[in-house]
Amino acid sequence: MLLFSISSVLLALALTGAQATQSWHNTGTKSGWDTYTHENKGTVDEVTDQVYKGSTALRMTQIHDASYSGRYHSEAVKYNVYRKGDTGFYGFAFRLQDNWQFSPAQEFNLAQFIADFTNLGCKETYMPSTMVWIVGDQLQARVKHGDVCPTTSQKITQFKDLKKVTAGAWHRVVIQASWKSDNTGFFKLWYDGEKVVESYNIPTTVGDSRYFQFRVGLYANGWHDHGYEGTQGTRQVWYDQIAAGSAFKDADPDGWVASTGGLKFQNPYEDL
Repeated sequence: MLLFSISSVLLALALTGAQATQSWHNTGTKSGWDTYTHENKGTVDEVTDQVYKGSTALRMTQIHDASYSGRYHSEAVKYNVYRKGDTGFYGFAFRLQDNWQFSPAQEFNLAQFIADFTNLGCKETYMPSTMVWIVGDQLQARVKHGDVCPTTSQKITQFKDLKKVTAGAWHRVVIQASWKSDNTGFFKLWYDGEKVVESYNIPTTVGDSRYFQFRVGLYANGWHDHGYEGTQGTRQVWYDQIAAGSAFKDADPDGWVASTGGLKFQNPYEDL
């Protein structure tokens, strides 16, 4: 986890550059990521059965295992996406399996920003800051601030029950954040084009200035944290059109398309 690719360094530089536009994108392929997490029986697959745009998407699968006590990540990981002081947009499209069981309500994480703090000797080694997840059929998000160590110094601002999420359909998430550890930051989130969070003058990240990763994928954190509930032991989420940049159009899955002729921005964003 300490080795960073050249593309990751360029991504970090682009996100902090004043003239940057889209700094990185992925069209639902396994290429272009720095690594993957697929714990226990989890998988990350490039598929063609369900796509948002183009011909491929990523399908993340996790399977409950009563004999297993670890965590349940199945994620694609991009290094060096933000650090304290940056401002950027981050977006992705996702689709829950057709028969997704929403009740009983459990937590399933969809995307997160996370960094390795092992060197600090904390109880928590990898610590997520911002997360986007569902509880039952309700979309949730959060930001975190304070000190990483001790973990009791970490403070969370949560944005609860933002919108209802439906199964078997593609949905879009776009985040804009000004990553500050004092009260000068802001956080916005759009769901299917509707702005559901707009919070100013808040801290949005921890005081440590190291880079955070961006992960999209299924993390069945409810199974680990609260125990398995319900009757659906196999969960799948598809992902497509993942991107980061300095403008809304850069990150919105509906705002851009990659083709053999290059990257094109679509109406109504092409003149922005």
